Amino acid sequence: MKLLLSLSKNQEFMQYFETIFLEEADEFVFTLDMKARKKVFYNVRIAEQTNDPELFKKLNDTIWEFKTLYGGLQIRILAFWEKTDKKQTLVLATNGFIKKTQKTPQNELERAERIRTKYFEEKKR
Repeated sequence: MKLLLSLSKNQEFMQYFETIFLEEADEFVFTLDMKARKKVFYNVRIAEQTNDPELFKKLNDTIWEFKTLYGGLQIRILAFWEKTDKKQTLVLATNGFIKKTQKTPQNELERAERIRTKYFEEKKR
């Protein structure tokens, strides 16, 4: 006998943060096939509700990564925290890539840092 858990749309969930995909992250996700894309968005939603380090992990002082394994691919979306608004905690996804080695590529980390810096500079204006 299977036990099915149905989640109502009206049911409230604990949400630790909200994720916003910036342009480069959004463009990357839409290069993935539909099933991989759905899995990425599903994992992001789960991470928002659970703060699970298997799905959302700190890489350095400012950059974090969303992790998705799908079809043998290690899909990564890099992100940073935006806590300047006292009412809401945001995570902004900066860029994505398919991870091919154990270590996160330095150029992807640098790219995420550049996007983060640019975001906060534009926000000051």
